Amino acid sequence: MKIRTPSRIHITLIDLNGEIGRIDGGVGLALEEPYVSIKAKESDHVVIKGESENFDRYKTVAEKFREVFGSGIEIKILRDFKSHVGLGSGTQISLAVGKAFTELNGIEMSVREIAEFVGRGGTSGIGVAAFEFGGFIVDGGHSVKEKNTFLPSSFSKAKPAPILVRYDFPDWDLYVFIPESKGFFGKREVDLFKKNTPLKIEEVRELCHIILMKLMPSVVEEDLEEFAKAIYRIQYIGFKRAEINQYGDLIYRIIEEAKDYGAVGMSSTGPSVYFIGEEGGVSVIKDIFKERNVRIDIIKTKAKNRGAEIEV
Repeated sequence: MKIRTPSRIHITLIDLNGEIGRIDGGVGLALEEPYVSIKAKESDHVVIKGESENFDRYKTVAEKFREVFGSGIEIKILRDFKSHVGLGSGTQISLAVGKAFTELNGIEMSVREIAEFVGRGGTSGIGVAAFEFGGFIVDGGHSVKEKNTFLPSSFSKAKPAPILVRYDFPDWDLYVFIPESKGFFGKREVDLFKKNTPLKIEEVRELCHIILMKLMPSVVEEDLEEFAKAIYRIQYIGFKRAEINQYGDLIYRIIEEAKDYGAVGMSSTGPSVYFIGEEGGVSVIKDIFKERNVRIDIIKTKAKNRGAEIEV
């Protein structure tokens, strides 16, 4: 069996206020690249082959399934991407391993059930939906009856959020700039949530207005100019502002100097930056990173309008 997953851009969380009785909510889209690719076959034990900085995650997830279901799996890592850079490698690896294990061992579990089992998607449902469906996604967060604290997905035990909207994303070239440094994870990510929540309800309302009446229509109408305007405003409100502020003035300088060329924003808690637009914007972003002595990888890709590819 072979599985190839997408990665994902996480545009923003929506409601970290909770006054209305729900929290979280997210907006994002699946990408063709970077991606996770594994080959898997039946085994009596857990065997992981290949080299990856994420090696331990593959083993931990597989061992968790083995502890419960008693069988094993052999996985060869063909390709993956860096963790903690804002592109969702943890969720994609966990779901790929879980899907391979359940399929090979005749265990009936949906993608959402696998996500819940491995502890992914408890804040944002974008990564889980990217694996299952691909495309542009808006999720509905969680009722405060199920989850009443503001925590990142890796520390939340809530079920994956329901998907409210899933559209095919336009066939636009998308550039991802991945700095060599890691973003915020673990205790630092928890502290980021604790320090910056709850948000003011006025910001949440503005963000909802932008998403519903500007961002979503621009995707459906394939209007890059309006999409770029929506993305620009999102960088300055809600939890996204707090995420970007962790990097000093670097990300905001990139946003301001590249905004006239297209849509530019930071994915998740960063530090990866995404850009859709004219080639001039790519040069601007590269130059700023170079000026700050930040080494980057640049990936030119497109949205992935289908979920993970599975070959039996």
